[in-house]
Amino acid sequence: MTAEKGHPKPLLPNAPRPKKAPGAGLSCTEPVECLGQTFASEDARRDHYLTRLRELLPELRKRPDFPTGDDEDILRLSDPPWYTACPNPFLEEFVEHYGRPYDPDEPYHREPFAVDVSVGKTDALYRAHGYHTKVPHLAIVPSILHYTKPGDLVLDGFCGSGMTGVAAQWCGTAPDEYRQKLEAEWKEAGREPPEWGTRRAILGDLSPAATFIAANYNIPFDVDEFAQAAQSLLSEVEKEVGWMYRTRHSDGTIGRINYTVWSEVFACPECGTEIVFLEEALDRSTGRIRSRFPCRRCAVQLVKRQLLRLRTAEHDPLLNRTVSRTKRVPVFLNYTAGGKKGYEKPLDIHDRERLRRISHLPPPLEIPTDRMMHAPDDVEVWGDQWRSGVCQFSYLHHLYLPRAAQALAAVWRRVDTLGMMTTADQGRTHKKSRLAAMIRYFAEQAITGMSLQNRYSATHYSQVNQYMPGLIRLLSQHAECHPDYILGGKRKRLKKAFRRPVAQGGSVGVTTGDCSRLMSPSRSIDYVFTDPPFGSNLTYAELNFLIEAFHGVFTSGDAEAIESKIQNKTLQRYQRMMRECFREYCRVLKPGRWMTVVFHNSKNAVWNAIQESLWAAGFVVADVRILDKKAGTFNQMMAAGAVKKDLVISAYKPNGGLEQRFRLRAGTEEAAWDFIETHLRQLPAFAEREGRSEVMRERQDFLLYDRMVAFHVERRAAVPLSASGFYAGLRERFVERDGMFFLPEQVPRYESGRLRVKGLFEPAVVVRDEETAIRWLRSDLKRKPQTFQELHPNFMREIGGWLKHEARLELTLLLEENFLCYDGDGPVPGPIHSWLSTTFKDLRNLPKGAARLRSKAEGRWHIPDPAKAPEVERLRQRALLREFHRYAGDRVRRMPSVRMEAVRAGFRDCWQKRDDETIIAVGERIPRKALEEDPKLLMWYDNALTRSGAR
Repeated sequence: MTAEKGHPKPLLPNAPRPKKAPGAGLSCTEPVECLGQTFASEDARRDHYLTRLRELLPELRKRPDFPTGDDEDILRLSDPPWYTACPNPFLEEFVEHYGRPYDPDEPYHREPFAVDVSVGKTDALYRAHGYHTKVPHLAIVPSILHYTKPGDLVLDGFCGSGMTGVAAQWCGTAPDEYRQKLEAEWKEAGREPPEWGTRRAILGDLSPAATFIAANYNIPFDVDEFAQAAQSLLSEVEKEVGWMYRTRHSDGTIGRINYTVWSEVFACPECGTEIVFLEEALDRSTGRIRSRFPCRRCAVQLVKRQLLRLRTAEHDPLLNRTVSRTKRVPVFLNYTAGGKKGYEKPLDIHDRERLRRISHLPPPLEIPTDRMMHAPDDVEVWGDQWRSGVCQFSYLHHLYLPRAAQALAAVWRRVDTLGMMTTADQGRTHKKSRLAAMIRYFAEQAITGMSLQNRYSATHYSQVNQYMPGLIRLLSQHAECHPDYILGGKRKRLKKAFRRPVAQGGSVGVTTGDCSRLMSPSRSIDYVFTDPPFGSNLTYAELNFLIEAFHGVFTSGDAEAIESKIQNKTLQRYQRMMRECFREYCRVLKPGRWMTVVFHNSKNAVWNAIQESLWAAGFVVADVRILDKKAGTFNQMMAAGAVKKDLVISAYKPNGGLEQRFRLRAGTEEAAWDFIETHLRQLPAFAEREGRSEVMRERQDFLLYDRMVAFHVERRAAVPLSASGFYAGLRERFVERDGMFFLPEQVPRYESGRLRVKGLFEPAVVVRDEETAIRWLRSDLKRKPQTFQELHPNFMREIGGWLKHEARLELTLLLEENFLCYDGDGPVPGPIHSWLSTTFKDLRNLPKGAARLRSKAEGRWHIPDPAKAPEVERLRQRALLREFHRYAGDRVRRMPSVRMEAVRAGFRDCWQKRDDETIIAVGERIPRKALEEDPKLLMWYDNALTRSGAR
């Protein structure tokens, strides 16, 4: 078999891989091939594409997602066509060269990757550069192997630090021990062996800081050359600023300061005495901060939140005015002397004099003086991350103490110059673009570590380099580090992490721009893996602002898909932005292919916004799993109610055949059952959890009904089946096993898997509203027909978490509207008879009309048999619609709580009648939280807005 254009011949699992020098980059003077063109050297390739990019920048600047920055700064960061610090105009060429056109006749079938993944964050490559949130590349590799084949195009439009690209390459460069372990796990789970080989990735993010990291994670470079240049940088910085980090040891020898610990200064609220926080609150025996401590003057017991933070007035020569800054003083320092580490001492007179001298030096111009988020001077609050008494700054240069500012400036001055080299034969100097980029990538990791965000923690093994990911916060104890203390170990770790087999150049294309405006052809992508922003979890533009200021290129904040009070971005606006992003994913993804979405947010409203956005974009959710990254951000670990694990959503784009058939038969029962048959084919036939067979919710009747309804509504079609009619038809057409529904050909796979494990894993139903209460009652009555007296105590115990905006219903009403009660007249119903004859020996083999049997059965509630279910459903719907019409008739007041099942029934009825006005009117009066946290209501409401033209 010959390889297609741009696609290397796939390697067999155990075949030897082509050898390449670990971490080797391309020579600057050898010919190179790029997107089908041959250039005399890397310089020639880069100059050619930089010239083209420069010519295209005026047109690209018209896009709303274009970053803020000068042309030269954007060009300096970029390495086209592989990476641009703006929307990448070469992506279409990348796809055309490496991709395969969509072929509807190409056989392709995958079930969702139904495996809970648990991967730690200790991998050296993962830790090569920090970012606020990162999915480990080893957690992404199995999904890429499952859904794609070598050479396929993988897309991540919210790439962050670029782990999806690393994973795509890892599929072809993974070491043998990893391959053998994964193959063994898949074999044990009954999976086909993975097809090893590099996949190509398109990575995008709105943030230039993120895409710069992603590009340098994924574009090959010469590791040895980088390590040598990084060491030269540190050596030159030491020559310039080393005198600032000298101190005297007890024997008179000169030592080098590793870090100096500074403390905020407060005032006692009782007597006004100055309190150096670290001196008073730090328990040196345990290394912990005491929650309470006495004032040394008045002896009152103090708590930190009661203290008064002191500030000093200083002249700022860069702003040419007096500014107020938090008062901090140095407490002690850690230093190395005589080749030994770990000495600590208070500052002596020479140390303090040195700090005084440094503070009088001219401020370095390399440190940005931007105001946070470019907020006007008269605006006190600059963003969502601003917290009074926590952030305490507005201008970026105020994040650095004088010595740290001088040292970091010395580092930054050498970033670009070390990317220059002299060609011996011509005697001319030219830039080695990859080396220059990697030096910048290396040096930017000191930007946060040398700022006031770097905290001192006496209990942590490293004590310093402890800034909080995902949060801008200045703590009361700060470790001001020597640049080599931060970057020396980083240089060694980077050299080790990147000394691995790498894929050939051209494996990744990186763009900086809005995910809803991808510059890629339609139906060109084979798989999407994405980890988008979720609600107000993180404000990436604010978190990246400091790094981007050093690069001179800033995120286009207006295009950022987040919730933000400061930016006036509501949940509804966030949902619209995410809907546009998912629509763009759907446009570029090939029909029948898959998307994996990593979701992290503890708010139901955001989860529902994501679900509605997926449906509206044209995707169908097939499975939801857990991704445990084994460590979290500060917010994850500390916030009340925070979710510690991520959800992994598997969704597919329906193939063209289904969509075409649906257009011809929309609104008919045949179209509904065609969708269900297609959907069941996409679901996993068997899933295992904790050594047991898992009940797959997507195969249960109520979720299949929801998916069918959503598929019709999002395509503006009438829903042809009621719930009871759907459930009856489901049992007629498909095979039921353990409360799940299968195609006949899927049953053998499920049953063989069921035989391999012990028991059934069925998650408990959490009662929160009428819908889940009915589901809980159905599950409990299926187990055992019961009287009201038997059900009531258990039911009352389950409803403690009932939603406030959901009208609380009596158990009697729920039973009467959804179930049947045997009154003792006539034959005993089948479900009750079956349970009684199985449970009681003396009732076995009795006819259904026997007096003893009828007496034992009287008063028991049971699930209606299929023949009577439609009538029960019809009566219930009539009651629900009566309640809804009462809501619709009240055109004045907002309703604090409603019966959500009545609203759902009313919305569905109005949708069928094309009465969008009533849906919108009721949707605006019910509690906003009720609408946002209910995916069904949100779907009806949003589509009514769209269909009526109100949006």
